[in-house]
Amino acid sequence: MRRMTRERLFLWTVAILLPAVVTTPAAAYVGPGAGLSLLGALWGVVIAVGAAIGFVVLWPLRRFLRKSRTAATPGAQAGGDSVSPPRASRPPQEDVSRHGAV
Repeated sequence: MRRMTRERLFLWTVAILLPAVVTTPAAAYVGPGAGLSLLGALWGVVIAVGAAIGFVVLWPLRRFLRKSRTAATPGAQAGGDSVSPPRASRPPQEDVSRHGAV
């Protein structure tokens, strides 16, 4: 079974490297406008992927900090060391489903 893995690895290596070795340079011109557009799109993708990874990695940290803050807040108020301003409450909203279609 180990020999099969080596043969498969060799075939994959040849399949990947052969087109890179056999190809010839293209006689094409990429102007500065197209190059800058490509770079701009590439930077957009790189930043989007980085932001997505950052949000996924930092989500548990933010959740932990919020839990630790809410756990610390009631104890601080009970001790009387700090006074927090009262929260503004929203007025109750009327249930429009009882009144029929609007």
